[in-house]
Amino acid sequence: MSYQTGTSGLRTDIQFPPSPPQTAKPSRSASVDTAPREPLVELGDPFREDIPKHYPLPPRSTKKNVLPEDLKTPDSHVERDPRLIRLTGVHPFNVEPPLSDLYNDGFLTSEDLHYVRNHGPVPKCDDDEMLGWEFTVGGLVEEPITMSVRDLLADYEQATYPITLVCAGNRRKEQNMVRKSKGFSWGAAGLSTALWTGVPIGELLARARPRRGARYVCFEGADKLPNGYYGTSLKLNWCMDPNKGILVAHKMNGEKLHPDHGKPVRIIVPGQIGGRSVKWLKRIIVTSEPSDNWYHIYDNRVLPTMVTPGASADMPDTWKDEKYAIYDLNANSAICYPAHDETAPLSGGLSTYNVRGYAYGGGGKRITRVEVTLDKGKTWRLAKIRYPEDDYRLAPDGDTLYGGRVDMWWRETSFCWCFWSLDLNLQELGEAADIMVRAMDEGMMIQPRDMYWSVLGMMNNPWFRVVIHKEAHALRFEHPTQPALMPGGWMERVKKAGGDLSNGFWGERMGGDHGAPVEPEPEKEICMMNPKIQRTITLAELREHGDETAPWFVVNGEVYDGTPFLEGHPGGAASIFGAAAQDASEEFIAIHSENAKAMMPDYHIGTLDEASRASLAKGDAAEEEPDSSRAVFLQPKSWTKAILEQKNRVSADSFVFVFRLDHENQTIGLPTGQHLMVRLRDPATRETIIRAYTPLSEASEKGKLRVLIKVYYDTPDRKGGKMTQALDSLPPGHFVEFKGPVGKFEYLGRGQCRVSGSMRHIRRFVMVCGGSGITPIFQVLRAVMQDAQDQTECVVLDGNRDEQDILCRAELDSMAEANRNKCRLLYTLSQPGPDWRGRKGRMDKSLFASEVGPPRNPEGHDEMVLICGPEPMERTVKEVFLEMGWADDDLLFF
Repeated sequence: MSYQTGTSGLRTDIQFPPSPPQTAKPSRSASVDTAPREPLVELGDPFREDIPKHYPLPPRSTKKNVLPEDLKTPDSHVERDPRLIRLTGVHPFNVEPPLSDLYNDGFLTSEDLHYVRNHGPVPKCDDDEMLGWEFTVGGLVEEPITMSVRDLLADYEQATYPITLVCAGNRRKEQNMVRKSKGFSWGAAGLSTALWTGVPIGELLARARPRRGARYVCFEGADKLPNGYYGTSLKLNWCMDPNKGILVAHKMNGEKLHPDHGKPVRIIVPGQIGGRSVKWLKRIIVTSEPSDNWYHIYDNRVLPTMVTPGASADMPDTWKDEKYAIYDLNANSAICYPAHDETAPLSGGLSTYNVRGYAYGGGGKRITRVEVTLDKGKTWRLAKIRYPEDDYRLAPDGDTLYGGRVDMWWRETSFCWCFWSLDLNLQELGEAADIMVRAMDEGMMIQPRDMYWSVLGMMNNPWFRVVIHKEAHALRFEHPTQPALMPGGWMERVKKAGGDLSNGFWGERMGGDHGAPVEPEPEKEICMMNPKIQRTITLAELREHGDETAPWFVVNGEVYDGTPFLEGHPGGAASIFGAAAQDASEEFIAIHSENAKAMMPDYHIGTLDEASRASLAKGDAAEEEPDSSRAVFLQPKSWTKAILEQKNRVSADSFVFVFRLDHENQTIGLPTGQHLMVRLRDPATRETIIRAYTPLSEASEKGKLRVLIKVYYDTPDRKGGKMTQALDSLPPGHFVEFKGPVGKFEYLGRGQCRVSGSMRHIRRFVMVCGGSGITPIFQVLRAVMQDAQDQTECVVLDGNRDEQDILCRAELDSMAEANRNKCRLLYTLSQPGPDWRGRKGRMDKSLFASEVGPPRNPEGHDEMVLICGPEPMERTVKEVFLEMGWADDDLLFF
């Protein structure tokens, strides 16, 4: 689809990704008390026949569902797109789309991929409540107003504008790589563009008639947070200026607002950081001073770069200083293609590569140039810029879009991103070390070469750098970072190698610099104890405070009372409840900032005695981050992280979770018959969950860890599995922690095994399992069957409910068929289908008596029963086998 644009007489052909066909549907009228100035479209009306087709129209949103990871959170009513990358765990919902997907969506971003910044739970407003949702306009005004969304639609002329929203934290991951800020790690996709429909706020304020002395307009949403409702403020004269384009909006891309984007009504502030565009609007207050809302003061600020996280805790006057508040966006740009890890073949017949990306300015300033360098800024090349926003300036008088007038022809301000591109010779790219881009706005403000680090990590806009790697017959490109906890990027690579990311050369050793790797600057020591506290606390006392009434927790052997901070904790009270009566040292130190640590003396109540420390730690005292280059992944005394790469369904409720280890040559380090411990937190309650699993992976596998897990979902009559449902809710890219090996049994091969430290020789294994209990059985069976010299006999009895529940069936059948001389495999189903020809019924006394019987040599103890399955099955096995004459020592329960 091609458009002609330009406001200065110049015409530039602009190519956009084709939008899906727009299906026209009949319009409907909303039920209102007063006739509107124009025909009123009901909130959320679909695409209309009268929409001009010479505008870029948004991609259609797809059918979304409530995602499994949201089911146990307060957002269980919100439907979302699974492609969005979660930046703050499961909840609250803070996400950005994959950068390539965002760029490919075109000028307008679909509702599915629009970034989201939520501070807490999403307020719920059902469709039938939307028109009745009320908000107020008050404060220093002559005529306070209480208004519903119905009134907003009926009493005011609507306007529709394309507007790009950008989170002030866009590209913050780069700052966090240099030094951890107090914010979470946005990548370069913390921005999106949509068509917003609503009423210019100046019209509402004019009706309310601000009094003399009024200078600011404060906004407050319905999202209740630990420090009150989210709110902020703008200058009154900005709100009254039509050229600023500030809207009270009720539609996004022609549809009712999505819950994550402020349903049913919100503020949209073009050209300023997204944090000023308050969602779920409830109050507009005209004041003489800026907002005193906690989130206005302690969020969305750029403090001087020398202010550390620790020092910032004791600087209330600095936080309240309005000159550090962020309003207008700064000039910024990024390279979208080549994408991270994209390769460009050097022998495919192409001579050029089209490098392309986005750029945006702030405060209504247009981006006037984008420049690209292949020699670290010595020389620059001018890129072509496309301004799709200008199409809307060409709208004829009286044109409407989604029920709102499009009257941008007179407006000098520019509130949308633009796209840039430049064809570069592949041979030149092959000779360069990197590609860098910078943008300049019409005020001649240009992106800086170097980063301005600040305590909140906001407004990061240095040159965007993509590194070029020369590989066999191809070039591979590496972006600076990947969002959230996703590994990858040259900044992470350089930092791990000891490079100094603040050395002025992007951490690379330049020219004759062959010095030793730079040691990371040690973190400032912060005292978290109150020196006046001399109390010694026992483990019994700590355990008495393990509930929600008065939660105590331990950090570095010191005990803290979290009760006074339940209301004020940024992560909510659940974060403290999850640590109650536990050693929270690792998580606290890893995720809390310097100023959070500086607050700890206020909550310090004593020291855990030495015996209690040892008991609480349970052998985990030496938990330090393992060397990621080590040959073996599992560590017996420390938790180590692996990244969830994919989840493959193998039955209706069972999955193989595939985790990526630190490097492709790393072995798991799990002997046959042993288990590993898995640790994560419940996505809703933040409770720490630890369980043991036996992976499917073979001991010789490298780089990957495969774990078969049956998910026990909640049902109306019983609670499901905490760990399995928590694992099921994790998105790809999230880490899970592992430790091991553990277990009292180890199979050494050819009948030799070690049980609780004692050696035994086994001639026959009887393996009894049910459901996902197959995994430890499978591990031992595979070891026996793969060794042609191992003559150990195996009898496998696998009980399940129906045929679909038989896990690893193909592998089991293959091993049994290839080893008939030493393997006998029997399935039994308690609820078989009509086509089942195998054994039917539960595993009971008759089955065990007929298929196994008493031990062949009771005195020899050269047979062993390995059991893993549901608790009732295990009880039955023990009872029946003891009755048949098997010794208790010959029964091993995994």
